[in-house]
Amino acid sequence: MTPQKPLLTALSLSLVALSASAAPAGKFKPKGIYGPDDRRELAQVQSPTVKAWADATVAIFQAGSVTEDAEKKTSALTTKPFEKAGVRTPEQPWGAAVDLCPDEPYRGQGAGAFCSGSLVGPDLVMTAGHCMETEEECKAAKFVFGFAAGKDGQPGGSVATDEVYSCGKLVAQKLEMSGPDYAIVKLDREVKGHKPLRLRRSGNPPNGTPLVVIGHPVGLPTKVAGGASIRQDDKGGYLVSNLDTYGGNSGSAVLNSVTGEVEGILVRGGADFEYDAERKCAKSVRAMNDTGRGEDVTLVANVREFIPDANKPKAIADAQPGDKALKVLALLETGVGPF
Repeated sequence: MTPQKPLLTALSLSLVALSASAAPAGKFKPKGIYGPDDRRELAQVQSPTVKAWADATVAIFQAGSVTEDAEKKTSALTTKPFEKAGVRTPEQPWGAAVDLCPDEPYRGQGAGAFCSGSLVGPDLVMTAGHCMETEEECKAAKFVFGFAAGKDGQPGGSVATDEVYSCGKLVAQKLEMSGPDYAIVKLDREVKGHKPLRLRRSGNPPNGTPLVVIGHPVGLPTKVAGGASIRQDDKGGYLVSNLDTYGGNSGSAVLNSVTGEVEGILVRGGADFEYDAERKCAKSVRAMNDTGRGEDVTLVANVREFIPDANKPKAIADAQPGDKALKVLALLETGVGPF
């Protein structure tokens, strides 16, 4: 039985206007903030190891939102300012879109990606199953490396065309609303200039394992968020964490911040935004680290069979002696940078 696309409910958020870069129906899965907001710009990250993890991250755009300039060998990315996206909150699931509150982080940045993914083989990308439900959806997407904000806080309007990949084949896909949710995509060619991430190859992580997630919350440029851990381990193919994530983070790799191995795929969570009645605007939902619904992560054990272990020699190695990333656990757990 083919799973239905999820409908808007009182627990869901809809980004109702991202212009030509709008997310396909059902692709944004709400998440939220737990404790301090641990999101950081890639430009704020100092650790070479964490930067290498981020270098394996892809932003997934609709093909129509990526326009190639053959002469310049660049591809323009269609984005829309996050502040103009308009959101619907759980308090008003069917009402008019609500503006973001003035102090909402990143509201001035351009957003365009509808999901996130990560390179896990020479030509393999791992993402969420609800991001790629069919071969047709896969063929209608572009996988973009390098969608990140610079020191000015804004992403570039284009990337080198060599950084844009297409779907060659949907290798594997599964979508259970309360279970595993994953997709493995074989790209149209082998990736150059980026190394795949390493997967945990045996067992599952226990409660308390420190985590970091790298992806594109609400379609924004790359964000790195640590300060999180596993709250509930194996729940039947997935775990529950307190990662600071949003719709658009779906498909993000969730890494063990000590070993650097991928523990899973970010797939769903609690509501992203709530209505501030006094200010009449939408703000991020916040909870304590040990409260709230939590964010679900499909365990990487579900996809190991589709990702050959032969890729390991080409994958990103552990932090080397002298690398600041050897202290990444303490830094990410406290939620303070630089990493």
